Amino acid sequence: MSLSEAVPVSNGALWTGRALSAVVVLFMIFDGVIKLPPLDIVTRTMTELGWPADANVARLIGAVGLISTALYAIPRTSVLGAILLTAYMGGAISTHVRIGNPLFSHTLFGVYLGIILWGGLYLRDARVRALIPFSR
Repeated sequence: MSLSEAVPVSNGALWTGRALSAVVVLFMIFDGVIKLPPLDIVTRTMTELGWPADANVARLIGAVGLISTALYAIPRTSVLGAILLTAYMGGAISTHVRIGNPLFSHTLFGVYLGIILWGGLYLRDARVRALIPFSR
């Protein structure tokens, strides 16, 4: 199926996709921005998760998240951003698995966010619908 054969979506589905994507973008902006200044809560949480208590590590992780989020928010690079954010979520999931956090509330949160991320992208981007045709 080529891009021109992608199943069109209704205006409602398009706006639902934009809203789902906005939820992910807003959450990831918050997540990235709180890691940039050396906040005590971030350093403490990073230590509890097994990361070094180094503000530069938190800044690096925050910057990677923000860059990936920016790529996801820009229509032309949204697929690349979705792939990078999926990898980012995989790192978060593995961190929670490693320290034995609760499954449904902590460990699978990255999976939930990934489903919202890709669902929003699927509804708002014809390229993704062409790659993953659920109908026909």
